[in-house]
Amino acid sequence: MTRADITAFFATLAAANPHPQTELEYTSVFELLCAVLLSAQATDVSVNKATRGLFKVANTPQKMLSLGLDGLEAHIKTIGLYHSKARHLLETCRILVEQYGGEVPRTREALQTLPGVGRKTANVVLNVAFGEPTMAVDTHIFRVANRTGLAPGKTPLEVEQKLLKRVPTAFLVHAHHWLILHGRYICQARSPQCWHCAVASHCDFKPKTTKKTP
Repeated sequence: MTRADITAFFATLAAANPHPQTELEYTSVFELLCAVLLSAQATDVSVNKATRGLFKVANTPQKMLSLGLDGLEAHIKTIGLYHSKARHLLETCRILVEQYGGEVPRTREALQTLPGVGRKTANVVLNVAFGEPTMAVDTHIFRVANRTGLAPGKTPLEVEQKLLKRVPTAFLVHAHHWLILHGRYICQARSPQCWHCAVASHCDFKPKTTKKTP
């Protein structure tokens, strides 16, 4: 993709969805952190179903700790890898209470010291909660960046670094949401829906065409 294509690509996505939002449900930075931590290898839909009940009874680190491991697991057992996620979440809550006064830290370095919080999760929190122009590269963004030619790379970190360089500053804060939504609903893994993609003309991907038999 040329620089002109990239600008047009994001301008088109922005016009269609000026204020993109995460599909995870939350009402505080702490709830967002919990939801993103639980969403690893799980769908936002499954996480939302679990956290609707969880956040009613435990919407602070201290309340989450009060649930205990069994209590927390009972709320999130429908989410994949819930055993390890519950342990990580409780340990994270303990650290938040003991080291940060129950508040979620605002730096990537501090966030990544929390159990179960990797670079992608930290980037989501920094972007969604604090409005920082970070790029959380999940499977959708990785696929879209490579398939379209926007920011090809062999690793999520390589794709992240290229996106931060190639995405125009005006679009950077919301870019990760636009790319996730585009990958989730249009530029899908097995069957990219190029025939009704608004940005197809700016994309390097050439879909295979089926030859008609005489």
